[in-house]
Amino acid sequence: MATTPEQHTTSTVADGTALELLVHGVGGTTPAEMLGDPRTVRVSGDGTAAVYRRAEDVDAESRPDDYRGRPVPEAYVWCNLTSGNGSRALWLILLPFMVVNLAHWMRPNALRRTRTVRLYGLLVRLAGLTLTVLLVATACEVALDLTAWQCAGTPACAARRTWLGFLADGWWSQPGRRLALAALVPTGLTVLLWYLAHRTWSAYEAQRPLPHQPEPDDGSADNALARPGFWYGRRLVSRLRAAHTAAGLLTVAAAVGTSAARYDRRAGGPVLLDVLGRVLEGALLAGLLAVLAVVVLRGRTEERLDLDLDRTLARVLPYGALTLLALTMLYAGWSRPRWHSSGRLPGDAAFGAIALAQVALVVLLAVVAKAIYRTAVDRRTALRGLGGPATAMLACALGGVMTGGVAQRVADWLDGTSGLIPGPPVLLSWQASVIPPLLVVLAVVCAVLAVGTLRRKKAETRRVVSDYHLDAHAGPDGERPDHARTSAIAGTRARAVLTDRTPVIIGVVSSVTLLLGGLAVAGAWATDQVPGTAAEGTFPLLEGAADTAQALGSWLIGVGFILFVTWGRRAYKDPSARRTIGILWDVGTFWPRAAHPFAPPCYAERAVPDLTWRMAAWTRTTGGRLILSGHSQGSVLAAAAAWQLPPSVRRRVGLLTYGSPLERLYGRWFPAQFGPAALASLHRQVDCWRNLHRETDPIGGPIDLPGDCGPAVDHPALRDPLAYGRTERHPLPAPILGHGDYQADPVFAEERARLLARLRHAVPTPRTQGSSGRSSG
Repeated sequence: MATTPEQHTTSTVADGTALELLVHGVGGTTPAEMLGDPRTVRVSGDGTAAVYRRAEDVDAESRPDDYRGRPVPEAYVWCNLTSGNGSRALWLILLPFMVVNLAHWMRPNALRRTRTVRLYGLLVRLAGLTLTVLLVATACEVALDLTAWQCAGTPACAARRTWLGFLADGWWSQPGRRLALAALVPTGLTVLLWYLAHRTWSAYEAQRPLPHQPEPDDGSADNALARPGFWYGRRLVSRLRAAHTAAGLLTVAAAVGTSAARYDRRAGGPVLLDVLGRVLEGALLAGLLAVLAVVVLRGRTEERLDLDLDRTLARVLPYGALTLLALTMLYAGWSRPRWHSSGRLPGDAAFGAIALAQVALVVLLAVVAKAIYRTAVDRRTALRGLGGPATAMLACALGGVMTGGVAQRVADWLDGTSGLIPGPPVLLSWQASVIPPLLVVLAVVCAVLAVGTLRRKKAETRRVVSDYHLDAHAGPDGERPDHARTSAIAGTRARAVLTDRTPVIIGVVSSVTLLLGGLAVAGAWATDQVPGTAAEGTFPLLEGAADTAQALGSWLIGVGFILFVTWGRRAYKDPSARRTIGILWDVGTFWPRAAHPFAPPCYAERAVPDLTWRMAAWTRTTGGRLILSGHSQGSVLAAAAAWQLPPSVRRRVGLLTYGSPLERLYGRWFPAQFGPAALASLHRQVDCWRNLHRETDPIGGPIDLPGDCGPAVDHPALRDPLAYGRTERHPLPAPILGHGDYQADPVFAEERARLLARLRHAVPTPRTQGSSGRSSG
């Protein structure tokens, strides 16, 4: 049973007990590793996220004399929010949804909330909606078109796949009935997405933040992360989940019903079925308009804790779409003895329409983002404010490539090289074919960066000699340079800078993707043939390149998708493997689901309330000093939690960050929430803040606050390794620590002691429980 430390004390000592709340970073860790003691006790929380102490520190508040001059260490372990069961690797299939959700939060900083800012959020939500439609449309392509319409409708193909025999003969042999039966597959996929979103919504978005009582404003409300409703997006996710579920079901209904309605409109067809087909098409259009209205009319509510859930809307929209789908399946299954399937399923142009819509949305998003950026220009912002549109383009490209590759692989599996069926829509083959040239461009960019890294390594080699005061002519007591050691340190420093080149990579890849995607749509519509066939009769070089790109692209996406899921499963089960992709995944799932309800859940909606409740409860009960100590992604959670504290509590907190991506990653890619103004405001609102970083760290960096913002936040870059060669203090070679083990550096303890000394003078006198409760809310 968990033991609560506050149960051991009802008052505080005169100088205030000090607490150091440790928050780990990406990749996860254990309480024993964080606290340096194998005997740990969970004092609050559950198996998913909890606060731990050393067994000897459980009753620390009742023994204040034993902790004079040092804080009580306490560890918040949140790694199970993003890791654990290997089945969570299936979330990687939802990667495009996660990426487009990131684009929402990459909005440039603006001087004020304007219609342009709201328009930005609207465009990203619409882009997210197209990704849902694309995913379900691909499932329809695989199940309805390739399997039920083409292969089951072709005797030679059905004979090769015995499990399709019942669709080729008998009652199910009519095309409409085959389509109605096959529609269960994309319907099941849509229901599965709804279930996953609903389950995670109940677990993550249900966590209520710390209530905010009225207090004198300290200016924190100007930052979005300090608003009461920022980490409580329950209402918007509920609305978007209903809209996206309905959109998926309507997509299935359109795939089933439009082909039957098209057949019934032929001359001499049954009048009743013709009328029913037109009525269903009208209902589909009305459903589409309802979905768009839900997505368009309401965004996030952050200024207050929005407890409304729109329960009627959340039920009526998806259930209405499901009812319409059932009626469409009955309509399509009506007997039509003369109807036979041939060619591709009518409506494959829908993929082209989706691609064009995505391109248009990305271009409009770029225009809006640039307009917002001009209102508050910040040269440190990634891609000069175009980071959001570039990321949205990558999300659409991921969706297109993954869906196109899956459709092509299924077609190859059903038909092989016999040519019995027409195969997937031409556009999907074109989209898969753009992968090889895109990889060539990416390889060129990586080669350029590699050359720059080698040049930087040469420059760092000279700096290493200077930093460690090496002398090639040193005597027996001096240190001489060692080529291997110097090269290792210089190489680590040079590679760490590659993180700052990420905008170049994303900018080039997204621009080339936009160009190649446009060419793919144009080529598909102009030729109505796959790239290899369209290039026949042209130049031999072009013909060979088209055939190679088509075959290689299809193979790459099939193999890559399998490796992607396998790697993700291993990463979630193996902490050491997860560190390689942990930073990207933890950044992606840090943000609330504001643009796509089927994105992986936001762990910060559990972690931030956990931290704020813990800090507020401890300071209210003890009146003591508190240092919030965050490493890597933990520093981001620490900053977000500090913003959510009541001002009276926030002013009694010291912030210690190390290996922090607050400015290097979040400040540049998410300037509206972590830009220079926001970080400077946080520095003013907490009692004190110190940041540690290394030049060998590829993730963490300085905060670099602009102008005069009071006491300096950044400590000069820590020396890494601590010693160049063997010394009396380091008789064995000191490791290059890079992003990890900041606490091994003596500077860490020194800076923590300075924060404690500063906090000592700001601690209020002990108060009664009643007054404490009124003060901290």
